[in-house]
Amino acid sequence: MIKIRKYDLNPITEIGEVAGICWGADITNQDNNYKRGLECIENNHGRVMEFTDIQLIIDDYSARVIRELYTHIIGTSRLQSSTRYIDYSNFKYFTPKSIEINGEAKEVYDTLMQNVKDTYSALLGLGIKKEDIGGILPLNSTSKIVLKINLRALLHLFNLRTCNRAYIEFRELMLEL
Repeated sequence: MIKIRKYDLNPITEIGEVAGICWGADITNQDNNYKRGLECIENNHGRVMEFTDIQLIIDDYSARVIRELYTHIIGTSRLQSSTRYIDYSNFKYFTPKSIEINGEAKEVYDTLMQNVKDTYSALLGLGIKKEDIGGILPLNSTSKIVLKINLRALLHLFNLRTCNRAYIEFRELMLEL
């Protein structure tokens, strides 16, 4: 699930305004700023696209995909759910389609995930701190992040991660976005 937390209300106009500042243009006319912003985007003037941001809450995607998302660090900032403070005794997890459609594989997979949950709960019951138990969580356990990304970085991310060679869960995240 992706939720927009915060965004610039008129991103194209904002892009045109910052470009106009650099070009010595009159930036008081919002229609001209909008046209200039569109022109910048159409001509792939990427630098000005770094001046408009969006903040997203990304939830119910695997820690694995979140780790891959972190490889795209230019133009982003992010915060992730803490394994030090949150009780993950009953974590949710992503099941790859190849496992989901194979009844026997799904049973083995779900049993493993339940064993991890049971082990987590048992260690917590023995007084072990959450931060010391967090290391047993599988990469396919879901996580939540807040991502701040500028338009240039977002377009770059889409270009890379919507191709058919990208990891399927990452493509699903991009398609939802």
